Amino acid sequence: MDISRKKPSYPLTPALRQYLRDYDREAPLPVSYADLLRFSNSFPLLDRAGKDTLWQTVFYEPSTLVELSQGLVQVYALLKTAGDLSFANDLLADRIDYCRFGNSHPFRVRILNQLNDNYDYFYVKQADASRLYGLELEHLLSPNSMNYLVDSGNTLIEEHIAGIPGDDFIRLRLNQPHLNQVRIAKEFVKFNERCFARLLGDMRAYNYVIDVTPDFEDEQYRVRAIDFDQQSYEGRRAMYVPQFFKDNAPVVDLCARLLKSSTLRQYQAEERTLMARRARAERHRLKALLDVMRRQELAPVAKVDELKTALNRYHRTQKFDACDSMGDVVRLNLWLMLKVM
Repeated sequence: MDISRKKPSYPLTPALRQYLRDYDREAPLPVSYADLLRFSNSFPLLDRAGKDTLWQTVFYEPSTLVELSQGLVQVYALLKTAGDLSFANDLLADRIDYCRFGNSHPFRVRILNQLNDNYDYFYVKQADASRLYGLELEHLLSPNSMNYLVDSGNTLIEEHIAGIPGDDFIRLRLNQPHLNQVRIAKEFVKFNERCFARLLGDMRAYNYVIDVTPDFEDEQYRVRAIDFDQQSYEGRRAMYVPQFFKDNAPVVDLCARLLKSSTLRQYQAEERTLMARRARAERHRLKALLDVMRRQELAPVAKVDELKTALNRYHRTQKFDACDSMGDVVRLNLWLMLKVM
């Protein structure tokens, strides 16, 4: 399937900015995305096996680095502790990586606690309305809380989402003897359902992670999206269904082998029920978000029309004909799948 690699960045409208302020997502930031572009040199970052990660570690002039490090520690404090800087002297931004791959060209900042050498990450990106709608829908409708901030300009700060990258999990762990394959199959079905309900696209294996949690008898798994650039942009329905991407085929085969059709429908119903409960619990905030989203252009008209036709066919209805925007399409798709809104 062809993904729109050159998807344009959509601006944050005044209405979207007001929504972000209303729900404490906006904050003044001491470092902007543009500040991090002032690096003077870089070299490829390799993984433990010596493979290129597609990230580059960047370097700055000494005076610039001191200024940036202080500012990035403050950003970390804003993200994690609402700006409490009482521990700032213990923290250091000891590495900054840059990725030219994809749409957002993010920076990844590693924050080191100098007292115990423990470290954490966060990301600095260019703010894009599509991505922000994706983050908010994930926060409201999935079991995952999303922690991020935007400034009044064009900078987005995102918390790191921990987990095993999907492509690595499929390649290295999917067929290990100790793995509970039925639980993985169940979680992929639920992930598939969440993505389609809220129209999150491009969930190829490297755009999600597997969060593994040891339980008292076994392991629990959760599939978590980590890339939200393709929130309700593409025209083809298949783009919003992870099972149709080629690199997810081993997991799809696993589901087909281990799950009967009645069990699959059970897991789909379970996830729709959970999403519906979350939507009802956050109905005022969700309505506010969708009202803003419906008024903004988030895809070319041709893509909107193509998706309306595909969803009419899927849902056996003509209701999508009345949709004027991608936000309208998302709202109606949620209503038809969850029976709320």
